[in-house]
Amino acid sequence: MREVELKAVVDSMGARIANVERAGGRLVFRGRLEDCRYDTAERQLRARDDVLRLRVYRDDHGTRAELGWKGPTQYEDGYKVRDEVGARSPDADALRHILERLGFVITREIDRDISQYELDGATVRFERYPRMDDLVEVEGDPDAIERAIAAIGLAREAFTSDRLFDFVRRWQERTGQSAALCDRELSGEHPYALEDA
Repeated sequence: MREVELKAVVDSMGARIANVERAGGRLVFRGRLEDCRYDTAERQLRARDDVLRLRVYRDDHGTRAELGWKGPTQYEDGYKVRDEVGARSPDADALRHILERLGFVITREIDRDISQYELDGATVRFERYPRMDDLVEVEGDPDAIERAIAAIGLAREAFTSDRLFDFVRRWQERTGQSAALCDRELSGEHPYALEDA
């Protein structure tokens, strides 16, 4: 499967969510999204621009997990594109133990509260991090992405194929603060390299 996406900084989460809902967006998940990225101790996956990720969704209905792989980043016509494969499970702990038994280590945690919508063939996910700009990510085929961007109502030039760490760097340069992408960083512990974001 191919992932095609763009991201943007959100100026007003409430207003932009309302725009998506008025355009017919269907809420598919609202809650907490926790990512753990894994690699070898030598960072062999990062060297190939591969991502191995355990993603956990938590809400009032319970918990579900996804184990996923993403291939090297490509850029096509201004969109960020990656091959990806994933599988779901209700048992995040079992997936975590498998990864650890295989010798993988956590290289990055990312915690955020999200509201995720399906809108006319696109997935629109609003993301609030512990300490950083709010973001919106739009995935789908290019036509669906463009329709979703129009519905969100942000300027088209606000959307970019940049990686998460590019958004973090810009926020840190603008504010003079250290961003927190996970709860551990919010409490002052910074065990991860920015490049792993």
